[in-house]
Amino acid sequence: MDYPGCFAMTELHHGSNVQGLQTVATFDPLTDEFIIDTPNDGAIKWWIGNAAVHGKFATVFAKLMLPTHDTKGVSDMGVHAFIVPIRDFETHQTLPGIEIHDCGHKVGLNGVDNGALRFRSVRIPRDNLLNRFGDVSQDGKYTSSLPSINKRFAATLGELVGGRVGLAYSSVSVLKIAATIAIRYSLLRQQFGPPKQPEVAILDYQSHQHKLMPMLASTYAFHFATLHLVEKYAEMKKTHDEQLVGDVHSLSAGLKAYVTGYTAKSLSICREACGGHGYAAVNRFGSLRNDHDIFQTFEGDNTVLLQQVAGDLLKQYKEKFQGGTLTVTWNYLRESMNLYLSQPNPVTARWESEDHLRDPKFQLDAFRYRTSRLLQSVAVRLRKHSKTLGSFGAWNRCLNHLLTLAESHIESVILAKFIEAVQNCPDASSRAALKLICDLYALERIWKDIGTYRNVDYVAPNKAKAIHKLAEYLSFRVRNIARELIDAFDIPDHVTRAPIAMQSDAYSHYTQYVGF
Repeated sequence: MDYPGCFAMTELHHGSNVQGLQTVATFDPLTDEFIIDTPNDGAIKWWIGNAAVHGKFATVFAKLMLPTHDTKGVSDMGVHAFIVPIRDFETHQTLPGIEIHDCGHKVGLNGVDNGALRFRSVRIPRDNLLNRFGDVSQDGKYTSSLPSINKRFAATLGELVGGRVGLAYSSVSVLKIAATIAIRYSLLRQQFGPPKQPEVAILDYQSHQHKLMPMLASTYAFHFATLHLVEKYAEMKKTHDEQLVGDVHSLSAGLKAYVTGYTAKSLSICREACGGHGYAAVNRFGSLRNDHDIFQTFEGDNTVLLQQVAGDLLKQYKEKFQGGTLTVTWNYLRESMNLYLSQPNPVTARWESEDHLRDPKFQLDAFRYRTSRLLQSVAVRLRKHSKTLGSFGAWNRCLNHLLTLAESHIESVILAKFIEAVQNCPDASSRAALKLICDLYALERIWKDIGTYRNVDYVAPNKAKAIHKLAEYLSFRVRNIARELIDAFDIPDHVTRAPIAMQSDAYSHYTQYVGF
């Protein structure tokens, strides 16, 4: 920690489109150096963590420009990473040619030091190129083990996967804290009740159960899905298996986008569920919401990441029909695509018994059927529109469809991991509780998208009603063990910190805070 650094990728004008970065690193063969330059204001490095106050050097992402002997003068080799000292290691003074400013006050995470960097013809040794995927010799010759700019770029950005894994897992922790505060308070707070009888806990109201119990079920679902992702990531780092690299790349993109988006919405719901006391800063919803909000943007904007998932699914779909194989994460499409795309069975479309609706096979089949239909239909639409609009225009025309496909697929993966966790649970009573919330997660998601299932007659009207009714009943049953489910997160009071979520004497903690 003597020489803290910073990761200087994002620019004022370019974030998600990293290949469009404008900072340049031009090789000078006479001095054996690279010259780092910010050609315009749009190329100023922005939101660089650790830059404004602490950073001694930066890993700068820039377009590598090599001199040529033709009329163009230079050749653009694509985005590469360079180590650029930004402050003197002894005096901490900003080095010549470098300008640094703080990015200013933010909505949240103001403990994070975000700065902006401008480079004016800053020279660094040739050795400062991070050259795992591409190198430059002293005479200006470029060599790489990867055949194209796109492949080198993909390999360079592959390391961002770790950040996405961490964000998905961290977002679940934020959701656990918010759910803990909201549910504990909803069990404590009483409001109204039958005439001449004690008031009832607000969690006894169906409307409150509808807000919080499916969210609690989703929190458990995300816990198991992100735990699986962390394990896959650890395995990938150990083995460097190519199949696993692609698998983790798409899974981390999808889970990061889906979980952080869900958590951001849920924080507002939890605040509302606690009424006026949820608005008190000490009860933390404001700070949790503000600090978590950026999770939807950094390490990959969620809308962009979901498009990566959709693109990967389409690639696998195309390969399937050309005799190729599908990757591990998507293998349910390989195994059952034809089954899922056949006409719905008119008999099972009417089955409405509780045993059938709580059967993991029915739930998983329903999720996967929807994903398969979306994948097939968007492939047909893209093919049709690309003839007149070109590939970019066709993608944009189908963009909402593609995002829905990616979310549907990620939900299928989440449910599969939840079902697996339930089946592997060694304790019978814990397994029964997990099964209950797994069923609530699955049926609530099916009901939320019931129009899709009705449109293709996958679910008959009577079955749709039965799904809705059972989801409400399961919410009521989950309410009865909500305290135990929250306690199982094992979050200590000094971590939860909200007075209204204290496990005992919540009101006395709250009143002490304001001075009583």
